[in-house]
Order: sequence, then structure tokens, then C-alpha cells
Amino acid sequence: MPLDADLLLDRRRLKRRLSLWRAAAVLAVAAVALAFGLSEDRRADLLPGLGSAHVARLNISGFIGDDRKLIEELDRLRRNDSVRAVLVAIDSPGGSVAGGESLHAALARMAADKPVVAVMGGTAASAGYMVALPAQRIFARQATVTGSIGVILQSFDASGLLAWLGVRPETVASGRFKDQPSPFRPLTEEGRAELERVIRDLHTQFITMVAEGRAMDPARVRELADGRVFTGREALALGLVDAIGGEAEARAWLAETRDIPASLPARDIEIRGLAERTFGAILGFVTKSFADEWVGVDRMRALWQPSL
Repeated sequence: MPLDADLLLDRRRLKRRLSLWRAAAVLAVAAVALAFGLSEDRRADLLPGLGSAHVARLNISGFIGDDRKLIEELDRLRRNDSVRAVLVAIDSPGGSVAGGESLHAALARMAADKPVVAVMGGTAASAGYMVALPAQRIFARQATVTGSIGVILQSFDASGLLAWLGVRPETVASGRFKDQPSPFRPLTEEGRAELERVIRDLHTQFITMVAEGRAMDPARVRELADGRVFTGREALALGLVDAIGGEAEARAWLAETRDIPASLPARDIEIRGLAERTFGAILGFVTKSFADEWVGVDRMRALWQPSL
């Protein structure tokens, strides 16, 4: 007696589900072994493509802060022979001085060992420009907003508003500069002078980075380092960037001058750990497989139904 259509579909679905869970279990065991029990070389042997030659792409967007994990990953990739070059894709209006400095230093270490090329997107200003400086070649779009070589420290004085509200703040500080700037009282002339001293020193550090990175006279850089921004076309004429273009032009430059074929794949730098990436891939595989299974079952059911 022929099996009922629904029973046949249920049996097929159960078999597929068991197969999926078996595959997921095998992958999970493999992930644990790769993450915790094997060397980097052995992982590359067992995971095809992991250790193959490629160009690493570092995407820098938004506010640039001090990211310890990213710095550690860049230093690790610097020692990885499969990374032939690093492409720094920047779309950032800036960030903290310390954040820009730490990333600049990490990329300078990278550039001492491997080719580094920077590609500016819509905006690469302030710290966004700072992190491009270690690159051997900087590309910008004609309309890229870049430059803004300067340092800023902002605060506000709400003492008038507090007085109007009848609120009187009390401050106990170890020295006359400890609470400056403060939103609770106006900045004193002495306090302003001390803050300007710090800003001047940070500004000089930035100017030195530009002068060294672009092989320019520090005096010339200081003329440009008044905080103004430039278009990519203006930056090219001033010597702040090397060429107009994007990633395609950067890959062509790597091929022509560094013998790094444009056919090599570009892989985004990922700061998640191997275990996190692997288990994430397993979860995505299982989720997609179950989704595909249910779609397949629905299609099979449709074949058994009358149609018009």
C-alpha cells in the first residue's frame, strides 16, 4: 500500500534534520579543536584558504579610539606571511589623539615589514588623516574631505545658569589647575594658558607625524596645520596625498610597484577570535540549513496539492 504523502514528507524532513544536527556536531568538535588545541600552522593546513596569500583590508570608520584588540591583531598580522599587503580604507572625521597615535604607530610597524596603502573615502580628517600617514601610498577621491591637522579641547561654562537656578557648586581640588576646565566656573587666564600649552604640544606631535610621513618641511606643514580641511584634489596639489583614486587604483599600484597581483583576494581584518568566528559560522550554517529545509518542504507539499 503506498505511503501517505504527508507521512513520506515527514520522514524525509526528519532524516534531513538528523543529518543537519550530525553535521553541526562534527563542525562544533572541529571548531573546538581548531580554537584550543592546534597551532596556527596546523589550523591553516586544516582550513583551506586560511593561510593562503591575500591582501588584508583594514576598515576605519567613525570615531577613532584606542582599540587594544585591533592593535594586537595588526601586530599579529604583521608576522603572518600569508598577508602580502595591507589596504587601509578610511572614512572617519577623526577621533582622540591617543587613539590616532596608537593606530598610527601600529600601521608604522606594519609598513616597516609589508606594503601599506591607504584609500580615503568621503572623509579622512584629523585622526582619520593621521592614520593614513604611515602608508607608502595615499589615495583620495577628488571630493574627499581631508586635512584638519589640528587639536581641539572643548568645554562649557554653566556657572551663569547655575547661579540663575540658585545652585552653587563646591569644589575641593589638590591644586589650582585640577578642576580646569570645569563647567561650574569660568576658565581662569592661568588655566587657559596651561591648556594651550598642552594643545600646542599635541599639535606639534601631529605636525611631526605629517612631516615625517609625507617627507615635508615641518615649517611648511605648520602653515597647513591650522585646522582647515581640504578636498582630495587640493590635498594632492599640497602634497598631503599621492594620487586620486580608490581601491582599484590602490590594488593596481601594489601590482605595479610591489609585485602583489590584483587577483589576490582582499580580506577584511577581523578582530573577533577564531572560536567566536567559527561558532558564528556554524550558527549561520545551521540557521540557513533549517530555513532552506522548511522552504524545501513547503515546495514539496505544493507538488502534492491540486493546482489551478
